Amino acid sequence: MSKDQVTRREFLSVGAAVAGASLMKPVFPYSALSSLRSPNAAIRFGMIGIGMQGNSLLGTSIRLDGVECARAADLYDGRHTLAREIVRPDLPVTRRYKELLDDKSIDCIVAAVPDHWHRQVVVDAVSAGKDIYCEKPMSHSPADGVAMVDAAKKSGRIVQIGSQRVSSQICAKAKEMIASGMLGDMMLIEGWLGRNDPTGAWEYPPPPDLSPATLDWDTWQAPVATKVPFNPLIFARWRCWRNYGTGVAGDLLVHLVSGMMFMSGMNQPPSQAMAVGSIRRWKDGRDMPDVHSVLYYYGDLPVSMRLNLGTSMPETYRFQGTKGLLEVTGDRISFTPQSGKDDSPSYYVYSWPRALREQYFKEWHEKNDPPIGKVPMPESISFSGPDYDDIRPHLWNFFDAVRTRRPVVEDVVFGHNAALACHMANDSYFKHGAIALTDYGPVTRMPAGDR
Repeated sequence: MSKDQVTRREFLSVGAAVAGASLMKPVFPYSALSSLRSPNAAIRFGMIGIGMQGNSLLGTSIRLDGVECARAADLYDGRHTLAREIVRPDLPVTRRYKELLDDKSIDCIVAAVPDHWHRQVVVDAVSAGKDIYCEKPMSHSPADGVAMVDAAKKSGRIVQIGSQRVSSQICAKAKEMIASGMLGDMMLIEGWLGRNDPTGAWEYPPPPDLSPATLDWDTWQAPVATKVPFNPLIFARWRCWRNYGTGVAGDLLVHLVSGMMFMSGMNQPPSQAMAVGSIRRWKDGRDMPDVHSVLYYYGDLPVSMRLNLGTSMPETYRFQGTKGLLEVTGDRISFTPQSGKDDSPSYYVYSWPRALREQYFKEWHEKNDPPIGKVPMPESISFSGPDYDDIRPHLWNFFDAVRTRRPVVEDVVFGHNAALACHMANDSYFKHGAIALTDYGPVTRMPAGDR
């Protein structure tokens, strides 16, 4: 779950794909799935965006059994070369993603584009009759999210959002434990994640050949109101600026929020958010905070989330209940039970007179002391696993849904609810005050059952 683990996955995905798409395709039994077409027909997808995350999704997807890439689109020509290195030398490539939507031989789309392009690509895809996998956060604004939900529901197409914690075996086990009631009543949920290096803070090096000749800069900027001259740093580091990205909220907080929502079973946006933060370390011209802490209310349940680009911290969740503490970190789960009762007489009685105090001690021990040799021994529970790759099963769930029409694990409503939490965190930071869900009038149009 850590940034370092994701980086290794991306390296391995691209390395294996470039080495040869004819490598043995592992894991998922395509032959066990039903088909909307012929039993042997592969799912053909179009790839939109072959950047840092996109090349990983592309390399992983083509190594799933029964899945193949038909075409790829990107506004930077260097990524056309990369796509062909990953898939095959003659892969059709283009700068115009709508060519993929017009291609009747393409079943679905995998999109990994900057946040400011999410709405347009998703709405265009579903309106063209294509199912789509879209990277997190789902939207660049609450209004974008509403438009995406409406378009998906109107078209009836499948939309899966790429917050992969909902496909993690570790998170699934934690979800099972919480649902069993072993934590008792939930009191508080915490989550945090930190990085401490330039790459983790998105200070990516732009490609040396990037120029207005190799990149369609005007189209790349098209969705934003304020245009700027060609800037390779903005292209490579778009997460740093509000016009194009959603900062640590959309890049990191969305993982914590979607993981928390999945494990706790709360598919809903927060009712209120109060955030603090600042640009404390990476004073490189960005306008999004590099330290961001937010306190939410989910109904009346407090949820606290903390992001930091100046101190490395593993992705961690703490679910605090009346019967114990559940901690989820990377590939490990631990549960420590708590009785919620006094394990010794109350120290407050030392403020009583001696006679009253001694009578209280006598009665307390008679009532509470266990029989000799019968002292209870609450057992902590822990689970650990390997460095789990949750990207591959998350993609497989999407392609499986395209073939079978079964629901995906992270649909457009779940993605919208998770993204709303990120937007509320950002808006609270910029407003220097609390943000209520009701401040976003349009989101209240969603039926209560869809939240």
